[in-house]
Amino acid sequence: MKFKALLAIAAVVGSVSQIASAQEMSFFRIGTGGTAGTYYPIGGLIANAISNPPGSRACDDGGSCGVPGLVATAVASNGSVGNVNAIKGGAMEAGFSQSDVAYWAQTGTGLWEDQPAVENLRLIANLYPESIHLVARSDAGIATVADLAGKRVSLDEPGSGTLVDAKIILEAYGLSEDDVTAEYLKPDQAADRMRDGAMDAFFFVGGYPAGAIAELASQHDVVLVPISGAEVDALRETYNFFATDTVPAGTYDGQDEDVDTISVGAQLVTSADQPDELIYGITQALYNENTQKLFAAGHAKGKLITLDSATQGAGIPFHPGAERFYQEAGKLD
Repeated sequence: MKFKALLAIAAVVGSVSQIASAQEMSFFRIGTGGTAGTYYPIGGLIANAISNPPGSRACDDGGSCGVPGLVATAVASNGSVGNVNAIKGGAMEAGFSQSDVAYWAQTGTGLWEDQPAVENLRLIANLYPESIHLVARSDAGIATVADLAGKRVSLDEPGSGTLVDAKIILEAYGLSEDDVTAEYLKPDQAADRMRDGAMDAFFFVGGYPAGAIAELASQHDVVLVPISGAEVDALRETYNFFATDTVPAGTYDGQDEDVDTISVGAQLVTSADQPDELIYGITQALYNENTQKLFAAGHAKGKLITLDSATQGAGIPFHPGAERFYQEAGKLD
């Protein structure tokens, strides 16, 4: 009888322990982008880095260095604009956004001038530069942005930051959507159309190498079209969140030379409503030494996610939790 009683007590204690663990567990959804882009794999690395489910081995023992009790997931989405709206509506706790889109949303300007500003949008970290790719069939006769006139061009899907930037770039070269046969497809869909000969060019904003473009370039003759010159100089005077950038030679099959382009910052954003301690813990986990090694080994852009770049190009306010971490790290005044 005593043995049975002890078993019963052990079972009760185990059940209570499981309930306590379940109560300590919290979930954190991160909106990323299409599965063929860069946001999604980087989002997966970040979700893994900041997660630390109940019962995980301690960081010092070679286990998770994330936030105790946190289970983060990377969710495929339509990209920057969709992620900001999901954060605003509470469907996501955080998300990736281009720096330009985040700025427009938080200030109610540009893309957001006809709708209420997302005033509680806050920055966790600036991650890495996102290069603007303009990919064209090598036989389509497209050597400059101006050559897109009359061509079949995908500007990316509605709600994406790429679509916004594509319109700005067309305008800089004296073109509009009406001057091209515009389609609104994700990059992997646009690449499929290009394989079939039904697409001349498409825009993509993201870190290189981008999976959809790398796969396409390995199978078909394509070119990266430069986005440079006096038009870009004038564009950057109006839109100072753009930076000059270069896609190095050899990034994609058949790319024998560096290609000049422009870029925006990829940022991890959240809501001011998220708890300060949670965001502090997440920010701390991102720049843990073990995490930094995982980032560098996990993706070509991962090595650029460093503490030195985390506070650069912050167009919107930092979340107080992230701000406290950066102040303690000596990265903010």
